[in-house]
Amino acid sequence: MGKLTVRALHAVLAAVFAGTVFVQAGMVWVLATGETEGALPLTPMRVIVILGMVAAQVALVCVWRLTAMVRRGTVFSHAAFRYVDGVIGAITAASVLWFAVTAVNAPGQREDPGVTVIMGGIGLAILGVALIVLVLRMLLAQAVARDGEAARMRAELDEVI
Repeated sequence: MGKLTVRALHAVLAAVFAGTVFVQAGMVWVLATGETEGALPLTPMRVIVILGMVAAQVALVCVWRLTAMVRRGTVFSHAAFRYVDGVIGAITAASVLWFAVTAVNAPGQREDPGVTVIMGGIGLAILGVALIVLVLRMLLAQAVARDGEAARMRAELDEVI
């Protein structure tokens, strides 16, 4: 990954992180002041959104750290697993939170339950993304193992020479 690509990704990650913090602060302020309006149960929805943004922020920080490891050439190490696990956990949490949004929204959809079914499908799709990242984690584990094996073989070859 080139320097320009890493810088561009870091700029996007920083902008998204700052945006989520700004929205979170506003939502926490609304929760603290007790403003309630509208027909939906807004307090549970606001709490779910705040928690969803925390999950997104965890994923952003983990991706930031992984790109830094890519830039340094250390991504194929055991230290990368912590950040990949963080991304998997954040995506799984986002899926669970989406299912919570679906449950909170479901009573208002009694005349049209198709919306609830579609929202449930979206939750499954989000969970599918977590499973894809889990498969990529397994590929990273294989690459780290192969890299370690290659280093051991190089060391043995150096001893022979």
